[in-house]
Amino acid sequence: MLHRKIYQLCCEGREVWIFLRDQQRWLERATILDIEGDLVTVRYETDEDDEICSWEEMVRLESIGSVMQRLATVPRGEVDLLVSDDCPETEQIPDPHPREFNSDS
Repeated sequence: MLHRKIYQLCCEGREVWIFLRDQQRWLERATILDIEGDLVTVRYETDEDDEICSWEEMVRLESIGSVMQRLATVPRGEVDLLVSDDCPETEQIPDPHPREFNSDS
């Protein structure tokens, strides 16, 4: 099952976080480049001593303990986020339960 999911992530080309059980470390923001047999080729970057280093590493499938991917991000601080009312009316999803206000009260 893990092999199929890693293959799917490889085809999508999305950034993932991979935990290597045998080395007890995370590969952060990695891209899965290829799967050949039980070898997975990943590319990632590290920031060391004011240098950004790009790495390409081959790891065995059985050494992968966990794979995570970021689903969404929200900026911190004061940011005006778009809400559904900002969308054009033709793109808005209709409310399945419209609220009715009673003006007699």
